[in-house]
Amino acid sequence: MISTIKKAALASATAMLCAAPVASYADEVNVAFFLQWPTANLIAKSSGAYDDAMGVDVNWVDFTTGTAMTEAMLAGDIDISYSQGLAPFVTAIQQGAPLKMVGIAVVYEANDCFVKNDLGIDGSNASELEGKTVAVPLNTMADFAFRSYMTHYGVDISTMTIVDQAPPDGAQSLVDGAVDMACVFGGNDTAKAAEVGTAIMSSEQKVEAGIGSFDAITVTEKFATENPELVKAFLEVTDEANASWTASDEQVAAVAAGSGMEFEVAKTTAAGLIAPSAQEQIDTYFNEGGIAVQAAASLGLVFSGADGTEALAKTIDGSFLE
Repeated sequence: MISTIKKAALASATAMLCAAPVASYADEVNVAFFLQWPTANLIAKSSGAYDDAMGVDVNWVDFTTGTAMTEAMLAGDIDISYSQGLAPFVTAIQQGAPLKMVGIAVVYEANDCFVKNDLGIDGSNASELEGKTVAVPLNTMADFAFRSYMTHYGVDISTMTIVDQAPPDGAQSLVDGAVDMACVFGGNDTAKAAEVGTAIMSSEQKVEAGIGSFDAITVTEKFATENPELVKAFLEVTDEANASWTASDEQVAAVAAGSGMEFEVAKTTAAGLIAPSAQEQIDTYFNEGGIAVQAAASLGLVFSGADGTEALAKTIDGSFLE
């Protein structure tokens, strides 16, 4: 499960890190993150642990989609994106964006697509979604989940009207009846969509179908090249936060506040997030032929074949975790 820093552990970790501040060229670092994503590192964020360990001012900017994170990184406004979806990352590097995946933020079940309850459509008659209108934040993991569900059920998405909407807008459109289905992420938007709709696939069905997701920690190549020690320090603080998570009410309340969520919604959402340790990432995600390359390759047809996989692997770098 994801983790948070206890006061004692935080004080100890901060003291050690402050004793040997990292050398860097940057005098501040801009980090993208998601609201409605109650991850352990939000406590390290609010305590100033990142600033202390990295020796610079760390500015956190919230985004609603991973594609927006990419745009901000390419514009030079963001150096590190925490929990960027795999799909927007792959889309960006397919288009030649100078980005690197340097860590795994969280692993979670695929985002949900909610069908308006009064339609009476579920997995048993999913073909009736053909011709319907669906809100999807394109090129995100919710988009990947949507296409995975439709492929699994044999639904021809070319017959559907797909509206590109960020989760808050998609959930509202479902409530308003403007769309028949909405694919969303984030605790608040998921809860809102669930008030009027039902997920097209249950958690158990997702496992059986082999449909899952993970978000990455990504950086611009320029920032990684010029400030490798800052990247390492960021990952170290994140790992400390993850290792200290106990899911106590105090910790859940802290990440709820940090992610703009109600306590119970944050508790439910956090329970579905798993943050692999740095060593687990090295051993299973960033090893040769590991999960990171395999999963990214499955999303990008440009990277099919041996040459494509090798090109993709160059954008996935676990060395900063070591």
